[in-house]
Amino acid sequence: MSPLLSINHLSLAFRQGDQLRPVVNDLSLQIDAGETLALVGESGSGKSVTALSVMQLLPAANVRYTSGEILFAGDDVLKASERTLRGLRGNQMAMIFQEPMVSLNPLHTVEKQLYEVLSLHRGMRREAARGEILSWLDRVGIRQPLSRLQDFPHQLSGGERQRIMIAMALLTQPRLLIADEPTTALDVTVQAQILHLLRELQRELNMAMLFITHNLNIVRQLAQRVTVMRDGRALESSTATALFQHPAHPYTRELLAAEPEGRALPLAADAAVLLKVRSLQVSFPRKSGLFKRKVADKVVLNALSFTLRRGESLGLVGESGSGKSTAALALLRLLRAQGEVWFDDHPLHQLSRKQLLPLRKRIQVVFQDPNSSLNPRMTVQQIIAEGLSVHQPDLSAAEQEEKVKAVMAEVGLDVESRQRYPAEFSGGQRQRIAIARALILEPQLIILDEPTSSLDRSVQKQVLTLLRRLQQQRQLAYLFISHDLQVVRSLCHQLVVLRQGEVVEQGDCETLFSAPGTDYTRELLASALDQPAK
Repeated sequence: MSPLLSINHLSLAFRQGDQLRPVVNDLSLQIDAGETLALVGESGSGKSVTALSVMQLLPAANVRYTSGEILFAGDDVLKASERTLRGLRGNQMAMIFQEPMVSLNPLHTVEKQLYEVLSLHRGMRREAARGEILSWLDRVGIRQPLSRLQDFPHQLSGGERQRIMIAMALLTQPRLLIADEPTTALDVTVQAQILHLLRELQRELNMAMLFITHNLNIVRQLAQRVTVMRDGRALESSTATALFQHPAHPYTRELLAAEPEGRALPLAADAAVLLKVRSLQVSFPRKSGLFKRKVADKVVLNALSFTLRRGESLGLVGESGSGKSTAALALLRLLRAQGEVWFDDHPLHQLSRKQLLPLRKRIQVVFQDPNSSLNPRMTVQQIIAEGLSVHQPDLSAAEQEEKVKAVMAEVGLDVESRQRYPAEFSGGQRQRIAIARALILEPQLIILDEPTSSLDRSVQKQVLTLLRRLQQQRQLAYLFISHDLQVVRSLCHQLVVLRQGEVVEQGDCETLFSAPGTDYTRELLASALDQPAK
């Protein structure tokens, strides 16, 4: 039988003025029905562009296919009419995008967006669709799905938004699922649940998957075959077993060697306390009825307490929706909270906005979703230098530019790209821009909310090395929010485990990894272990 998807000698380029910039060069790959092919490589290697080409979702005005063909069930999608493509998208092919906050409509509820898929592609009425929606939300791990139907995307955590996107793609039960970093924002327990669900669906529907990821642990668990890309070219293609046991290309060996390693830097015995948090609590009002009257408070973070010293890293882990990002926003005074927060003996919980402003440059943050936190109308130069304009207004334009160039080089960005806009960068490159923006003010505390989740392993290793070096040189303190336990273990001194807003366990990081004291912590650690695909 012929493959379900066959890409043969595909080359494409983006138009930049009168020039063509090659993005994919002579790429060939095949996927059979019921098979998973993993596409791995650095950010900017052409993985997402390849996926968007299969669905024909790249803007026609800016892309030119210079050679090759993309065959789906024997038909070339590059020659298909728009009407034919509309019949394929959603019904025959579905895609899970990398950044759910951008893909979900911020003005529509969860139920409305999922119902639209069922109405358009399966002709279901609202009453029948609700049962189907609830079933899928439960399958992808949304707790109490009935209570979340009327939520808007901004009311969901990053991981919950990603699960909504996964449910949306699977509702139509497609023949080919293209998954672009679908588990990036998910904690390891939900990630394991989603991977199990995808394997089940493959067996039920004989569904093929093109799985784009930088997480090699997922590749081991899910993929039968792997294609490694770099600079738009396929460097190596083989079975997953052969690739992990006997990688042929030097770049593949480099990727496999780039797993997080090492442990937290030794902490000075006399390190001064920088941050003290006591009984931090965040509640959101619940409203009900025709006039939306307040009926109760929903506690999303309860009694979080810890102490962080100069040069120390604290890891905050737990399921998506457990209160990790909420804790970060509360510490930054971006959410109203109860409790006490002391920074370098300053009572942040008592300060006015005006009194807080001089301390802002000493506490910086890297948000989880760089596409939402970077202004699309500003160049990279303007984005990174924006903090300097506020906190160091006496710097000349030339001095600002030199600082921007230096910090871009530190995080591995091409300094010549500083006049480009965020949309012209890959997801991993955008995250490095966000890290550079935080570093340029030389803060004492950086809150890192999933800072490496969108980075491939080789770049992730570079960023972790950079964070260690900066911590050692500047005695930086980190509050590190992550679901990647390998990354947490390699960087953090302390660990706090959260679940549904409650502290499950906290203490020395290495101690908790070696001898977890609760079933939930043991479950988190067990979910992070490798299990090869069958």
